[in-house]
Parts: sequence; C-alpha cells; structure tokens
Amino acid sequence: MSDQGTSSHKPSSVFNDLRLEGDFCDAVIKVEDVEFQIHKVILCKCSPYFRALFKRWSTPDKKVFDIPGLSPEMMQQIIEFAYAGSVSVTEDNAQELLLAADQLNVMDVVEACCDFLGEHLCPKNCIGIWHLTNICLSPELQCKAYRYIIDHFEEVVSCEEFFNFSAQELADILGRDELNVKQETAVFEAIIHWIAHIPDERKEHIGVLFPKVRLALTNEDYIRMKVMSNELVKNSPECSNIAQDVLKNINFTNSRSLSGVCNPLARPRLPNAILLAVGGWSGGDPTNGIEAYDIRADRWISVTNNWERPRAYHGTAFLNGYVYCVGGFDRVEHFNSVRKFDPSTYTWHDVAPMHCRRCYVSITVLSGCIYAMGGFDGHTRLSTAERYKPETNQWSLIAPMHEQRSDSSSTTLRNKVYICGGFNGNECLQTCEYYSPETNQWTMITPMNSRRSGIGVIAYADNVYAVGGFDGNTRLRSVEAYNPQTNTWHAVSSMLTTRSNFGIEVIEDQLFVVGGFNGFTTSYNVEYYDATTNEWSEACDMEIFRSALSCCVVFGLPNMAKYTIPRDALPFLHLEDDAKTSMSLSVTPK
Repeated sequence: MSDQGTSSHKPSSVFNDLRLEGDFCDAVIKVEDVEFQIHKVILCKCSPYFRALFKRWSTPDKKVFDIPGLSPEMMQQIIEFAYAGSVSVTEDNAQELLLAADQLNVMDVVEACCDFLGEHLCPKNCIGIWHLTNICLSPELQCKAYRYIIDHFEEVVSCEEFFNFSAQELADILGRDELNVKQETAVFEAIIHWIAHIPDERKEHIGVLFPKVRLALTNEDYIRMKVMSNELVKNSPECSNIAQDVLKNINFTNSRSLSGVCNPLARPRLPNAILLAVGGWSGGDPTNGIEAYDIRADRWISVTNNWERPRAYHGTAFLNGYVYCVGGFDRVEHFNSVRKFDPSTYTWHDVAPMHCRRCYVSITVLSGCIYAMGGFDGHTRLSTAERYKPETNQWSLIAPMHEQRSDSSSTTLRNKVYICGGFNGNECLQTCEYYSPETNQWTMITPMNSRRSGIGVIAYADNVYAVGGFDGNTRLRSVEAYNPQTNTWHAVSSMLTTRSNFGIEVIEDQLFVVGGFNGFTTSYNVEYYDATTNEWSEACDMEIFRSALSCCVVFGLPNMAKYTIPRDALPFLHLEDDAKTSMSLSVTPK
C-alpha cells in the first residue's frame, strides 16, 4: 500500500503520550460503542468543527460527545492526526477517510486524501471518485476524475462502476467533443451495455442517449447491421428516424466526395493527442514552421511561433510537457544548441547545449531521458552519443556506437535504444544496433534488407519499423520490420510514395509518415500504415512542402483545443430539398 503523509502541524509527542495514558483528558469522543479519551484543545487546533462542538454546541460541563456518521476506525485516524500531525492514506481507507475528514472539516486530511485519490485514479475507481466529489467538494479532484473518465472511456465501460452512471451523466459525457474513443461505434455499444444492466428500467433512456452517437462517423454497413437491427433502436421511432436519415445522407454525400461538416451527428471528436511537424527544409531554405495534425478531423493547423529560429535536419522529442528541439542546421551553422517549447504557453526556452554539434542527428526518449546519437558536426560523421536529463539540465556522453551515422533514425523498444541505417561519409548503411542503459553498451543486430539513409525508424506493433530512405541510388518506399525476439527483419507493405528525410510517428495505433524528399522535390504528402491490415492510406496533406523535418506526439495539454481544428469552423453542407432529407451530414475523411 502507498501512504500519503501530511504534516501541517506537529504537536509534541508529550500530548499523545498523555492521551494514551488517559492523563489530563477533558472529554470523551464516542463513535458507535467506542470511546476515545481526548484533550479538547488539541482537537480544536486541527479543525473548526471541534471548536464549535466544544464551545458553541454544548455546555461547559459536557464531557461525552457522540459523533454519528463515521466509523471508529476513521475517528481513530482523525484523532491520531490531531495529535501526531500526519495520517496514513491507503487504497483501502482513502475514500472513507475523505468522507470522515470532510464531515469533521479536517482540511489537511481532506487535502491528503484528495491528493492520494488523484494519483491513484484507474478505470475501476474513477467514477466512484468523481461521484465522491459531489459530497466532498474538491474542484481539482472532480476535474481530474472527470478528465480521466473522458480520456479512458473505453476502458471505463468494461468496469463495474460504469453502471453507476445516471442517464443524464452518461448523456453529458457522450455529448462531449473531448470524449476519447477511437471509433464512434464504441459510443453506441456503451449505451447498449449500460441499458442491458437493468433493461426494464433503462430502456426508456435510449431516446436521450442515442442522439449522442455521432452516427455519421461510422459506416453504412455498421448502421445497417448493428444499429438499425438493434431492438432498442427499432422500438424507438425517434432513433430509427435518426439512423435512416444518416444513411440517406451518407449515400448522398459520399456520391459527391465531400469532406467533413459541422453537425452534431458528424462532428469529429477532439483527439487527446496531436502530431506536431516541426521545422525542416522548404523552398531552398530552413523553416521554423510548426503544424499540428488533428487525427480525428484529418486536418493540419499552423501553430508556428515566429520567435523560433529556422532549423532542419534536427530531432524533436516530447518529454514532461515540453517539445525539445535538438541540433540541426540552418544553412550557416551546425547546432549543438537545444531549445524547448512549452505548448501550453507558446514560449521557447534555451536548455543546456550538447557536447557535440549534430546535424542529421537521431533523437529518441527512454526512461525520462533524451538520447542524441550520431550526426554531422560540419567536418565529421559522428559515432558519439549523449543523454540529457531534464532534472539536472545536463548532457552526458554515453558509449559511442559501433558505426559513424548521420541521417540515421532511432526509437526505443523494451528498454533499449535502437538506431538503424544512415550515412557514414562513404556509403549508405544497412547496419543496426541497440543500446542498453544498464550496461552502457551498444550491440549490433541483423542488418536490414536494404541500405537506408534519410530513413524513418519507429517502434510499432512490438517491432522496430524501418521505413523509406535513400539506398545510394534511389529514394525508397519499401518498409521492413525487425522482431527483437527472433533478431530478423521481414518486409511489410510499401508506402504509397517514395520518401527520405521525413517525419515519422505513431498516433492512435497508426504509423504516420510526413513530408520528406521524394527524389524530385520536397513533399507535403502524408500517409499512414495500419499493422492490423498491412495497408497504407493517404491522410490530409500539410500546408508546407518540407523535408528534413521532425515529428513528435504531444498529449496531456491543458489547451489541447488550440492545436486542433475548431469544430465550429468545419465547413457546413446544406443539402438541397430534393435530397429528401432534413439533415446536413458527411463522413469525416479517413
């Protein structure tokens, strides 16, 4: 069990010894049949409740005070806190102790319990904790629990507490743009699951809940096979009409290849993470352009901060709420500088520089540290590597790699840093190696099937993927994946387009490649790969043509909506009267 201590005051242990010995006690607290000998002045110091109880709500000669509504165990905890100044909060007692402390207005214990519960939220307890904040007012814990429910909704649905939602609470949550569901089908299935728990009592709520499903974000087959065939929907004329109207409009809009529209049943949910594309080479010069990709709307939005210096062939990493921009080149200088961007305030800050200048650098994050490997310092292709700890704001050199590598790419998988391909000054490489922090050693692994410089490497589907690049003759669209269990590479589906020096990231279980150089020109093209289908698909293009950019995924921002397309700004579609429909819907692309 974890403990949470609080120590707002530290009465002398002498008083506690006197209490335990029964000396100089001037009152008795009685809870159920258990009596506690206490000193009034000590309890008065920890809570205004006791001050009022002893001074205003009783006569001076009263000695025994009955306190209802809590257990003897919780009263014991409160009294020990009053005397010792600390309390032990555990998973077993946190909620009951919070109720007791709230009832007795012992605010230091209330705060300790709220802090503990906020740190121990999980799918199984978040709804109960959220409901608890309706009794024990804690705006911070209430907000944190609600946010957890929204962010982990699909996991929460499978837990017993899910059935404790009222119809109105569930409707309010399902109506939120921020609700984190990968597929809108999960919303419909959650409603059916909730009703099935007490069907006779809850089936009447289908009319309130069903309109919260953004049905136009599903597909025609799902609506016909799963929605319209459902007994609850069939027995509700209102729900049936909604489903039929959505089907008519999906057919109508699909025939005209229209994009997304702003409508309650077609409005994309907000993502809980966004993909940033930072810097790069565009139009013959480095750029400071930053674009954010909203995966739910399949749109890019510019979030460029013009105070930042343009750079290309750099690396980015998201760590502890900051986007770190590492190394790179601006046509004049090869950087050892590192800047961090605070996405919540749109501000840039300098942090400690690297030991080496690194253009064409490879960057990854492992165990709270940023790793910078290889690159080009303006004279030499590097085999050196270094690690940054944000707590100390210091870079330290680690063991050098076996190969000199610039234009390589790296990722982390199972507590190892993998780096693949690159250019050593003479040839494009197909070699790969991994670093173990425990031993500070690099180990060579089976080479890739192709030489790849300007490669993209990413951990995905429990493999290390090596994507695209340049083999010394041509730009590649081939992709291969490394299985650490077997130390072997195997080919997977090739990209739709050739590219090198592009951005690569995984978001919502899909592998995205962004921009790059296709052999003729820089690109703004974006595509994504799904390992479950082994297929690549097109995504929305960026606004900026660029190669030598770097991507990272950003999450947990308090101002996430600032990095997404405003839902009310999505284009409307007004259907003609002769379309025989009253709704204006379309399916979001992708």
